[in-house]
Amino acid sequence: MRAAVIEAPGKVTVTTVPDPTPGPREVVIDVAACGLCGTDLHILQGEFAPTLPVVPGHEFAGEVVGLGSEVTELAIGDRVAVDPSLYCNECRYCRVGRNNLCDRWQAIGVTVAGGAAEYAVAPVANCVRLPDHVDVQDAALIEPLSCAVRGYDVLGSRLGSHVLIYGSGTMGLMMLELAKRTGAASVDVVDVNPERLTTAEKLGCSQAALSAEELGRRGGWDVVVDATGNAAAIQDGLERVAKAGTFLQFGVSDYATTATISPYRIYNEEITITGSMAVLHSYERAAELFATGVLDPQVFISHRLPLTEYPQALDRFAAGQGRKIVVLP
Repeated sequence: MRAAVIEAPGKVTVTTVPDPTPGPREVVIDVAACGLCGTDLHILQGEFAPTLPVVPGHEFAGEVVGLGSEVTELAIGDRVAVDPSLYCNECRYCRVGRNNLCDRWQAIGVTVAGGAAEYAVAPVANCVRLPDHVDVQDAALIEPLSCAVRGYDVLGSRLGSHVLIYGSGTMGLMMLELAKRTGAASVDVVDVNPERLTTAEKLGCSQAALSAEELGRRGGWDVVVDATGNAAAIQDGLERVAKAGTFLQFGVSDYATTATISPYRIYNEEITITGSMAVLHSYERAAELFATGVLDPQVFISHRLPLTEYPQALDRFAAGQGRKIVVLP
C-alpha cells in the first residue's frame, strides 16, 4: 500500500509499505481521510526521534475492511473514527484514571503506524462507529475535537466567564466553538494572521484582534487559552489572566520553549496555570458532539489533498496556510 513515512528528522516521503495485518482484537481500516496536526511537525522535527521511521497520522477515519479473529463488536463495512491513544493500563497513572499521562504512552500515528496511508490498524476498543449522516471524510475532525473537549474538562469553566483565546487555527477555533457552548459571557480571539481572524469572526467570537492590547479589557480575562504553542503568545497570555483566573496551556510548544511567571502574583491573585494533554475519556463525547453538528466541516477543513501530496501538505501547515488540512488516501 501507499503511505507517507517520516523516515528521519526533516525527511518525509510517500512510498510503498507492506499492507497491515490485524491482531486478534484489531481491525484494518480503509482510510478515508487523515488530518495534519502540530504534533506531525514535532515528529518531523525529530522530537519523537526514537520512534522513527513512522507512518504519521493520528486524526483519521475510514471503513473497516479487515477483522481480527476475536473482533465481534464491528463488521466489515462499518464506518469508524479512531481514537489514536494507546495506554498500558498498568502504570500508576493508568490505574488512577489519568491514562493520557501513561508512563508507556503511545499513539497511532505518533509512535506506531498511523492513518497517513491507504490502510491502518487500530484496536477495536479505539474505534467509534459513525452514524449514517456523518461524512466519513469529515470525521477526521473528531480527534482534534476530542482534545478540545479534554481542554474544557480541565478548565471546568463557570457560566459567565470571559475567555481569551490565542490562535485561530483549527484548535483555537474549536476552543471558541466549545466556549460558546459552555456558557461563556464573551470569547475574544487573538491571532497575528488577519485571514484566520476572519474565520473566528465568522464563527461568532465576541472580538478579534491582532493583539490582546487592542481589546483593552481592563482587569484581564477569567480564562486565557493558548492554542499556539508560541512563546510570545504564551508570555503575553500569562499577563492577561484576571484575578482568580485560569491560564490553560493547550497548544503544543517545542521542547525548548520557556516563559516567565511571577510567583507572587500567582499567590496573591490566586491564578491557576494548567495544561491539557491530548485525549482523556473525551473521544466518544467528541464523536457525539460532532454528530450533532457542533462544528461545520466546510469551515474547519480548508484543504483536501491527495496522499501523494503529504509532504507539500506538511509544508502548507508549517507555513500557517488555511485551517485543517486533510489528505485523502
